[in-house]
Amino acid sequence: MKRAFDVCASLAALVLLSPILAAVAVAVRLSSPGPAIFRAQRAGLDGKPFDMLKFRTMRQGSPDLRNPDGSTFNAADDPRVTRLGAWLRRTSLDELPQLWNVIRGDMSLVGPRPDLPDQLRLYSKADYRRLGVRPGLTGLAQVTGRNRLTWQQRREVDLEYVSSRTMWLDLSILARTVPGVLSGRDVFGATDDEPHDDSGH
Repeated sequence: MKRAFDVCASLAALVLLSPILAAVAVAVRLSSPGPAIFRAQRAGLDGKPFDMLKFRTMRQGSPDLRNPDGSTFNAADDPRVTRLGAWLRRTSLDELPQLWNVIRGDMSLVGPRPDLPDQLRLYSKADYRRLGVRPGLTGLAQVTGRNRLTWQQRREVDLEYVSSRTMWLDLSILARTVPGVLSGRDVFGATDDEPHDDSGH
């Protein structure tokens, strides 16, 4: 039931949002040299790597910076991010290409956000339970604090989701995601200028 809902809802969203997707793709290409889509390798179901799609928000060739916990470094004043890219991140429009990841089966609409493959070496035994479900475009952690939560707090919330997931919980998370995205709250942390580990370029 969850998989059928993911595919149907994602296909509908891609059709409805196709003019926005096309406009953003053109804007990214015009704003700085490089492709419109950035492929970021992430750990998926059972830890299997996959290419997560995003609209490119950084200048091409930007260095890969990490936080001490191995997560990718991003901040409101990150010089690697283009002006358009900062706006795309704040509105979460950069994540829309992941609807295609959902259709492909790499991701679900709701689940723990995927980590970098090399972050798995820092997982505790309990953390590996996160890999028993498909990673999500949004998740319980994203509607209960997003990047205001520490890395470990997000792990705990993700494990709570894995243990108690139901279709009704997924629908609730999707409903709570919309106002959160529109407000732009907690994109970069509690004060919107702290480092966070939302993924990549």
